[in-house]
Amino acid sequence: MEAFRKVIKGWLGKVLLVLFLTPLALVGIEGYFSGGKSEDTAQLVNGDEISKKELEALTKSFKQQYLSYVNGDETLLNERFIENKALDSLVARTLLLQQAQKLGISLSDAQIEQMIAQQPSFQENGQFSETLYANYLRSVGMTSQSLIANLRQDHALKMLSNSFLEHALVSKNDIQQIVNLQTEQRTLHLASIKLDDYKKAVQVSEQDITNYYNQHKNTFKQVASVDVDYIVFTPSSMSTAQPTVTAAELQAAYDKFVASQQSNAPAQVKHILVTLDGRSEAEAKQRATAAQAEIAKGATFAATAQKYSEDPDSKAKGGVIEGYAKGVFGDDFDQAVAASKAGQVDVVKTQYGFHVIQAQAAAINVPSLAQEKPRLEAEILKTKQANAFSDRVNALNELVISSDALDVVSQEVKGTQVQSLKGMTLSTQHPVLSDPNVKTKLFNSDVQNGDRNASSSIQLANGDVAWVKVRDYHAAGVQSLVEAMPRVKATLIEKKAAAAATAKIQAALNDFKTQPAAQVRAKHAIDFVDAGTFARSQGLLKRDVERAAFSVLPPKEGHWSVTTATLPNELIVVGVSKVQKTTDALAPEAVQELASLYQKLRAEQELDDYTRYLKSKAKIK
Repeated sequence: MEAFRKVIKGWLGKVLLVLFLTPLALVGIEGYFSGGKSEDTAQLVNGDEISKKELEALTKSFKQQYLSYVNGDETLLNERFIENKALDSLVARTLLLQQAQKLGISLSDAQIEQMIAQQPSFQENGQFSETLYANYLRSVGMTSQSLIANLRQDHALKMLSNSFLEHALVSKNDIQQIVNLQTEQRTLHLASIKLDDYKKAVQVSEQDITNYYNQHKNTFKQVASVDVDYIVFTPSSMSTAQPTVTAAELQAAYDKFVASQQSNAPAQVKHILVTLDGRSEAEAKQRATAAQAEIAKGATFAATAQKYSEDPDSKAKGGVIEGYAKGVFGDDFDQAVAASKAGQVDVVKTQYGFHVIQAQAAAINVPSLAQEKPRLEAEILKTKQANAFSDRVNALNELVISSDALDVVSQEVKGTQVQSLKGMTLSTQHPVLSDPNVKTKLFNSDVQNGDRNASSSIQLANGDVAWVKVRDYHAAGVQSLVEAMPRVKATLIEKKAAAAATAKIQAALNDFKTQPAAQVRAKHAIDFVDAGTFARSQGLLKRDVERAAFSVLPPKEGHWSVTTATLPNELIVVGVSKVQKTTDALAPEAVQELASLYQKLRAEQELDDYTRYLKSKAKIK
């Protein structure tokens, strides 16, 4: 299997990964549940609405995925691209659902109910639990009907998608060709010709530069960048005396801690639920009031719950709602719990019916002042130090803003100095300027429109503070001829030097095409080194050299297939003396796994093509 891992890590794996991920957004969407439709419509697909709420939810989901790829740095995200991707995915999902409906692909109510009943998370002691099911519906804010509707859509989409994913045809010849290409080994011989001497004789005119620039403008695109000055102020730069903690401060912190412990203590909540099933609202309220009256007369809450409650889970536990958390029964329920006094019995109406509620704070053991003293003292000192640092930052900030200069910080704080960086982009890795808060200041619309004032203080993720001042802003787009001139000139010198070096050995290159390698090597003074035998994507050869080596045809016996590759300041002559096909390098199971991966890729492509076809015929507005 190690050979198969090399396949996936190599060029083939990269190609398959790119192609596989392209339609993944479409297939991955099948598990997406909308929580209802907004009146505002993002798009209509053959008359079916994609709501803005759906689009916002999926855009947020995609955004979270992309943030994980850029370590949470939102400045590196293309918001417009993400929203367009989300909308395109929702359109594709809608089209496939419409097609599934036309084809009659659907599960019946009985099938869906059976599927829900067999879900392990809804079972207790091997039996379907109405309570667990109801708790799940409450936790996701859905009704049973809406869940069934979403499941029907989800499985219709899966069944239609699987008709492609499980039946894509893959040719054995295709797989064999991929295996042959990946496992092929070539014996290489390399010669290096340095270009320094050739560059000395190269002449590049202004017209040459202009012509090359005009012919290759697209290669001189640039992202937005700034030339910036910056200065950093750290807490360690503070020269103030170490603060102390007074007894009064310690006592006040302890009192606050005690109050917090008491207020945050989880409440023990009991309830008796009287539903509206089979009765009117007035009848349900009357029944709940009767239960409240019995408790007031001395009946225990547990006995009354056994008699009246229609919540089987809490009823069996004396009415206690285990692990009570806000939001389960709605705001009215939570407000009643919060307002209830210890031992008080109240009646409140929610969407589930009428509840008889009794709540009391759980008993807690609060640590003593002596136990909490070290922690509280450390927190107070930390707060005082932070406040002193904040005051110092505010004072420095006023100086920076009023003078529109950064060097006032270095004049006030020893050990700090103004530093500069040219060509800072959003993707530049820098210990200070890569902080998202800094990049927001460097690349905002004000800077783009000409603002060159010193910034206000910027809080860095590590607790330091920075100020920046943009010297120049370079907009995204194609570099001007003046900006690109140094790069164009260097490129032309490199190309002309390589061409001159190639011309010098052209006779040898021509001879390799018709004469045995030994004869050509003896005739021409090219110093080849036997580099060894290589397969594709081993990472042992430079990319340009590998590309050249595997681009030539296999040589005849005793001959070499020869070409060249240009590296910075070097021309490499690449000779291939032997091509060996090692078809047994992959174990049968690895070949089968490769075939499965290729089949999945083909299936994804076919599903994507089908969706594109549906989109071309659809009315989308």
